Amino acid sequence: MSTLLELTEENFDSVVSAKGVSVVRFWAPWCEPCRMVAPTFKQLSIDMKDKATFGEIDIERFNTIAMKYGIRGIPTTYIYKDGKPVDSIVGVASLSQFKNMVTRNL
Repeated sequence: MSTLLELTEENFDSVVSAKGVSVVRFWAPWCEPCRMVAPTFKQLSIDMKDKATFGEIDIERFNTIAMKYGIRGIPTTYIYKDGKPVDSIVGVASLSQFKNMVTRNL
């Protein structure tokens, strides 16, 4: 079973505004670095499923969300805590870099 939520315009706000930590990856299918980081992000969501909620949003399909949050480069991974963006990584990162970012924001 997947531990990643597919985020859309309908569920994005409810996921990121929930109490606790939400980790969101902004990506697009044509983006090679996005495809490179996908397996790492999926592993992160499995390893840390008890600590945070994980989701992905395709900015090609849901570009209004990308514009609303000022996403200029992808992949971009944001951490939201109790509804507020608190940290981010732009570009490809290792599993340990992602884990460190999530852990310091718990």
